[in-house]
Amino acid sequence: MGRYTGPAWRLSRREKIDLFPKSSIGSKSKFQERSETPPGMHGQGRQKLSDYGVQLREKQKVKRIYGVLEKQFRNYYFKASRSKGVTGATLLQFLERRLDNVVYRMGFMNSRRQSRQAVGHGHVLVNGRVLNIPSYQVELGAVIEVRATDKMKERYKSVYEQTKDLDKAEWLDVDFQNFKATVKRLPERPDISMPIQEQLIVELYSK
Repeated sequence: MGRYTGPAWRLSRREKIDLFPKSSIGSKSKFQERSETPPGMHGQGRQKLSDYGVQLREKQKVKRIYGVLEKQFRNYYFKASRSKGVTGATLLQFLERRLDNVVYRMGFMNSRRQSRQAVGHGHVLVNGRVLNIPSYQVELGAVIEVRATDKMKERYKSVYEQTKDLDKAEWLDVDFQNFKATVKRLPERPDISMPIQEQLIVELYSK
């Protein structure tokens, strides 16, 4: 599965929100430093967006928050549209249940990029088995464990202590000492604190 490998902070500037809040802890955010203008040599020229442009930007923002590309995001949307419940909220639930996002939400990683790398390198176990698929959908009751060297564990503990009150996932029961978490319930819309207007994405795909 493809992934974006370009400059990360460029994405935050483009979407006008800090997509990587944990990475800014302890230092001035690069987003804050240069958030007044979009990236690119013509970033100074701002134009009022059409309704379509607003909807498109919202979709791009959510894609970049969760680190998925267009085809996969579209598949999540159509799966959500065929499921019971509100389409927009179901879409966000699918994204929240991605294994790389769950590892990030456990609190030991600075970013979803770092979590995705940990999953891809086989450092994450689900119910006692190594699982290296970042898009894997975790289920109710699943136990997720992060394996690491002693040096990495100290780093993870440091991140956890700095960010444990930032965007806390109430639907996870985190075992800080053993680098584990249990999915005690599936995520719901109120569990997502990022400024997302999912109805705009539904409107975009409904055209």
